[in-house]
Amino acid sequence: MIVVLTYLIAGAFAGWIAGLLGVGGGVIVVPVLVLVFEAQGFSPNLLTHMAIATSLATIVFTSFSSVYNHHRMGGVRWDVLRKLLPGIAVGGVAGVLIVIQLDGDLVKKLIGLFAVVVALRMLSTAHRISERPLPGPVVFTLVGTGIGGASTMFGIGGGTFTVPFLSRYQLSMQQVVGTAAACGMPIAIVGALT
Repeated sequence: MIVVLTYLIAGAFAGWIAGLLGVGGGVIVVPVLVLVFEAQGFSPNLLTHMAIATSLATIVFTSFSSVYNHHRMGGVRWDVLRKLLPGIAVGGVAGVLIVIQLDGDLVKKLIGLFAVVVALRMLSTAHRISERPLPGPVVFTLVGTGIGGASTMFGIGGGTFTVPFLSRYQLSMQQVVGTAAACGMPIAIVGALT
């Protein structure tokens, strides 16, 4: 019972902080799970990897609701998502294959560094909508590969990377956020399955 209560409190805390700070849940869930797994006595070599995999698995389920709601409001550009999908799939598999080769302590440090970089970026930049046309398929594939790889390595849905990329082009902020949310589903599915 205490374990279940711990996970419920950890999930509620992670969701509250993620909503408060406007970041994806994975950025908060992974560090919280690392702490919970450490307290439960899991092996230090495995617990960070377990936290990443668990975060990706939860994103599979939470993204359905998010994508559905963004789609209902016309916020998902499915044509853009389709262009990113091949890269996301390849990058997602590659990210998992890379991160499982790394030592758990190193991965924990990389996640901490990533969180600091995300926080600094949030403080220093504002997302601006540009009038540039969407790039070609090669750019989408390369960027999708980077988004998928980095996201599965850190256990996140990818919005941290996708929003800044898409906001450079002729999309409304509603479409940028909705499409980024929709990218989270394939990232999570590929990452969790891999």
